Amino acid sequence: MARKQSKGKCVYCGKELAKAGMTKHLVTCPQRREAIATAETRKGNSEPIYHLRIQDAYRGEFWLDLEMRGSKALVDLDDYLRAIWLECCGHMSQFSLGGGFAREVGMRRKLTDVFKHGGELTHIYDFGTSSETIVKCVDVREGKPLTTNPIALMARNNMPECLCIECGKPATHLCIECLIEEHREGTLCDEHTKDHPHDNYGDPMPLVNSPRVGMCGYDGPAEPPY
Repeated sequence: MARKQSKGKCVYCGKELAKAGMTKHLVTCPQRREAIATAETRKGNSEPIYHLRIQDAYRGEFWLDLEMRGSKALVDLDDYLRAIWLECCGHMSQFSLGGGFAREVGMRRKLTDVFKHGGELTHIYDFGTSSETIVKCVDVREGKPLTTNPIALMARNNMPECLCIECGKPATHLCIECLIEEHREGTLCDEHTKDHPHDNYGDPMPLVNSPRVGMCGYDGPAEPPY
């Protein structure tokens, strides 16, 4: 698929930035700093809150910046990743320190225990047609969470631009038969989706903002759970 430099949007101010600049922006974003200041006036306890950069291991144009409460467990992050990116058939998943299956980390481990000294996790969903995700600890602050949820979405990549294999216009759908049987990208615009000849794998499916599109029948919706 034809790809440009990955950009994303800050949830707090709506500013669009390149992936490389988003981390720095989130530290200084006035709207985020205001949200943090407001949270500090509320009742409740302070705790370590972690800035996590989530990225697909093989397609770096798919990424998320999340803020997660240190008192919450990895199962909460697993649930979030399933909802926004991965869930198709209820497959098993795991976290590990290092790549692949090395040094599994239990789902009930608190985030603050896992990232005491920073570091990086690997998340694998589905041990057949696997989706592999890298979880990096970017920063940690001591304070009150901005929401009652375990995780807050701070930024997310824009939908990567894909081009139609027939005409070069922006693609909106994916032909699984092209992808699997003909080993080509299979991305189609609205016009060429209408009369595409392949149907052994069903009609072309809509492209959604997830690295799992085209894998194990995944078809989204690829929306944040909260």
